[in-house]
Amino acid sequence: MHIYFTLKPDSFLEIPVHYNHLIQGAVYNAIEPELAAFLHKKGYESGNRKFKLFAFSRLIGRFQINKEKKTIRFMEEIKLVISSPVDEFCQSIANGMLTKGSIRFGNGDVEVEKMLVRQFKVERERVVLRTLSPVVVYSTFLRPDGRKYTCYFQPGEPDYDVLVGNNLRKKYQAFYGIEAPPGEVKVRKLGQIRLHILDYKGTVIKGCSGKLVTTGPKELLQMAVDAGIGSKNGQGFGCVEVGGR
Repeated sequence: MHIYFTLKPDSFLEIPVHYNHLIQGAVYNAIEPELAAFLHKKGYESGNRKFKLFAFSRLIGRFQINKEKKTIRFMEEIKLVISSPVDEFCQSIANGMLTKGSIRFGNGDVEVEKMLVRQFKVERERVVLRTLSPVVVYSTFLRPDGRKYTCYFQPGEPDYDVLVGNNLRKKYQAFYGIEAPPGEVKVRKLGQIRLHILDYKGTVIKGCSGKLVTTGPKELLQMAVDAGIGSKNGQGFGCVEVGGR
């Protein structure tokens, strides 16, 4: 399920350029405390992996960037999309946002003007995904001296499909409690892909945005649509919507 919020600042909203943590904080503040505690401390488990099973978009709207101050200023209305396969979460975030009536991002408040709910149903083993926040796919390796390092992948590179498929299978198992259906997941870019380098609480994260043609079992594609594709969805990465053919 996707929830589209229309937000309106009094005159403008000025926040740091790297603002994912502000949206993440607003999400946790809007949902019920018990659910927030569950997601923060435990989440949905598959083996030793834990998933939040929600994703959110970048803030969508007209903006200006101040390079000196490293801030971004939004004027007029702003769109925010939040998605999840978990009905309880969707109900909680919708009720919380509407009840509060406003959201605080850093030092600025925005009014929750309206809300639209959409359900994208995957009916084929092929779907075109439009990214609403950068997709992050990575693997962690050990250096000879024992230190860890992270390698980020882009569509078309070795291991990208395997990592995306394994991630979706684990999300499926974490949500449903059963093994995911067999079948490979493959991702290819449709048109130009934009690369992003972002800072999340001091950690550099690399991702990509654009249109992705994704094939595989319908159940896993549905999980990608609802829970997000790739990693770090609960930190504001991998939020997608169905976007064309």
